[in-house]
Amino acid sequence: MTSLAPLTPTRVPFTDHPCFDEAARSRTARVHLPVAPRCNVSCNYCNRKFDCVSESRPGVSSTVLTPEQAADYVDMVRRDVPNLAVVGIAGPGDPFANAAKTLQSLRLVKQRHPDLLLCLASNGLEVPAHLDEIAELEISHVTITMSTVDPDIAARVYKWVRDSDRQVYRGRAAGELIISRQLASIAGLKERGITVKVNSVLVPGVTIDGIDDVAATVADLGVDTMNAMPLYPVEDTPFYELGAPSTEQVAHARRTAGTHLPQMTHCQRCRADAVGMLDQDNDQTAVDRLMAARTITRDRPYIAVCSQEGYLVNQHLGGADVVYVYENANIFGRITPRLVEVRHTPPAGGGAGRWARLAATLHDCRALVCHQLGGSPRTVLQSAGISVHESDGLISEALTDVFAGRTPRRALPPRDCATSCAGPGTGCG
Repeated sequence: MTSLAPLTPTRVPFTDHPCFDEAARSRTARVHLPVAPRCNVSCNYCNRKFDCVSESRPGVSSTVLTPEQAADYVDMVRRDVPNLAVVGIAGPGDPFANAAKTLQSLRLVKQRHPDLLLCLASNGLEVPAHLDEIAELEISHVTITMSTVDPDIAARVYKWVRDSDRQVYRGRAAGELIISRQLASIAGLKERGITVKVNSVLVPGVTIDGIDDVAATVADLGVDTMNAMPLYPVEDTPFYELGAPSTEQVAHARRTAGTHLPQMTHCQRCRADAVGMLDQDNDQTAVDRLMAARTITRDRPYIAVCSQEGYLVNQHLGGADVVYVYENANIFGRITPRLVEVRHTPPAGGGAGRWARLAATLHDCRALVCHQLGGSPRTVLQSAGISVHESDGLISEALTDVFAGRTPRRALPPRDCATSCAGPGTGCG
C-alpha cells in the first residue's frame, strides 16, 4: 500500500525548488526533460508547433528525448550545472499523455541521482490514474494547470479534450470532464503529501474574472501556492487576438486570488527544455548539450582517430577533414584494432554546433584519439559520452590501450590550444 507520508529528498533541501520558493531562484537551478510530445487537450492559447529554438514559452523545445537519453542528459547537465536541484517534465505536450515515457524517465533519473527533487507539470486530465506511481517515485512537486471551475468557461479554453479511452469531448462536456479530473488530481496528490501548485492562465474576457473562484476552490483542497499567469498570445491560436492582460489586470487578479492562497509572482513561463537558473534563457551551449544527448546510444563498439595518413596519431581535431573509425577484432582473445571506415567531419565554422554535429557523426564511438583539440570540442564530445585522448605515436598502440580501458601510453598533457596550437586556424576551439 502506498505511503501517504510527506516526501523528503535525501540531500537537496525540500525548499530548493525555484518555482515553489522565490528565495531559491537565486541559488538553485532546474532542468526540464522534453520527453512528452503528445497532448491530450487542445488549448485555445497553445500552438503545438513545439520544435523551436527561438521562442521562450511553455510548450516549445528544441528536440524530444527518449527516457534513456533524458537520463544521460541529466548526467551531462549535472556536470555543467553544479547547483542543479530539480528535474522536471513539463512537455512539450502533457506528461501523462506520455505516461510511460514520463515515468520511466524519472525512474532512471531517480536511480542515478536520488538526491535531486523531481517534479511534473500537467493539465491534470490523466493524473488520477497515476497517483500511486507519482508517490512511489517520490515526485515531490506537481503543478496542475487549472484556469477555471466553470465548465462553460472551460469549453471556451479547450477546443477538445481526449480521454484515455481515446474518446474526444467538446463544449461543456469537455469542460466538466477536465475540471473534475483536475480537482481529483489535486485531492489525490495532497492526500499523498505532495506539494501542489496551481497555474491559472489569465485570459482577458474569458478566465480572468473567475480567478477568485479557482483560488477559493483549490485552497479548500490544500493547494500550497498559485501562479496566476498572464496569457502569452501565440500566433495562429484562437486567443491570439485577445492580447495579454494589462499589468493592472494581472495585479488585481493576484490580489484577489491572494486572499485564498500564496501567489507565485516570479514565473518565467519556461520552455519544455529549460535548463539552468530560472531567469536564464537557453543559450547555444544549452542547445548543443541537449542535441548531443540525442546522439547517445547504448552500443558504442568503435574508436575514432585523427591521422594524416592512417598510421600515426598526428593530426589536430580542428584540422581533420576525416576521422578513421576502428573496431576491436579481438583475434585469438587479443585486442586487435581493425579499420572499419573513414568518416568525414563537419566543415569548419559554426562554433560549438560543429562539435555537436561531430558527436552525432561519432554516435557509435566510445572514444576519440587525436594529437590535440580545443576546449569547446572536448566539452561537447565528453558531454555526449565520448571520451577524448590527446596522444601521438602509432595508432595501433594508442587503440590497444584505449580498447583496454587504459590511457594511451604516449598520452600528451592537456595544453592551452589558444597559445600552443600551430594548426591552420580552423575553428578548433
